[in-house]
Amino acid sequence: MMLDIKNLVKEVFLPAGESLPEHIVNAAEPVLLKGFINHWPLVNAGKQSQDHAFEYINNAYNGQPISAYYAQPDANGRIFYNADFNGFNFQSATLDLPTVLNKLKEVRDLAQPPAVYVGSTNIHRHFPSLNSENNVTIENAQPITNLWLGNKTKIAAHFDFPNNLACCAVGKRRFTLFPPEQVKNLYVGPKEFAPGGQDISLVNFEQPDLTKHPKFQTALDNALVANLEAGDALFIPSMWWHHVEGLTSFNVLVTHWWRNSPAFMGRPDNAIELAILSIRNLPLEQRQAWKALFEHYVFDHEDSDNAHIPEHAQGCLKQPMTEIEARKLRAKLLEQLKR
Repeated sequence: MMLDIKNLVKEVFLPAGESLPEHIVNAAEPVLLKGFINHWPLVNAGKQSQDHAFEYINNAYNGQPISAYYAQPDANGRIFYNADFNGFNFQSATLDLPTVLNKLKEVRDLAQPPAVYVGSTNIHRHFPSLNSENNVTIENAQPITNLWLGNKTKIAAHFDFPNNLACCAVGKRRFTLFPPEQVKNLYVGPKEFAPGGQDISLVNFEQPDLTKHPKFQTALDNALVANLEAGDALFIPSMWWHHVEGLTSFNVLVTHWWRNSPAFMGRPDNAIELAILSIRNLPLEQRQAWKALFEHYVFDHEDSDNAHIPEHAQGCLKQPMTEIEARKLRAKLLEQLKR
């Protein structure tokens, strides 16, 4: 079943090989860049044949073990939890790349193949020559670059904190995207463990049960879809939820992740978990009071809010926060959490 989504991601044309400009880097919504990586040797190898792509990737591999995942044919490509939600529906193993590629070749002509999947594998560490020959320049960013490959797999809707330029190098993929505020309509699963380590939607996108998940229809009404062919790239802004589906028997995706704030400021999801621990179980009136403080100090904060405090005394309130102040605040939090 294909979801009935009428809104397509905006398409923009940029000459292949051009650096990703600031108006794309700072876009508030996803942007599809048709043919943006058509010049990559990996793209050209895949357009010749799957075997050419297999050979190209294998020649770029430096032999270090990688993490691979295998799900039985009845999973229908969906990387997910098991039926009891006390584990997952796949097996994982540390293998060499030729073993994975041989398995993909072995099952590619089956009517209902098992899912074979390699996710988030650092290109610099495992495929250094691939990175030097297939790369993009992103203005004012030094992205972390990862490779993902497999067959017709389905990765549940999730979000990433960094911005992402996802490049479809081999095969075809479909991204279904939701703005951050749709989290309340996506029926997100456990925080303690998830198939890829990040919270995921529990809705089965192939067969959505709108009786069990009625609010998902609202999410669909606000969704965008992007169909990527080899050579296309998709910019996904920070925090946008995205479901990713491989549409061909061999797919290769290269992601570029970068954040808009220094790494010393930490991960915002730490704040969510701390708030769940210390605020969520308070009475409603107290939660609303803390909500007002969060809005004042965090979400609606403006530089002028600190004008009444001498600059030298602003401490962690000063914008932008310095690395020294960030480290002092982190040390204070760590000390308080010990109590």
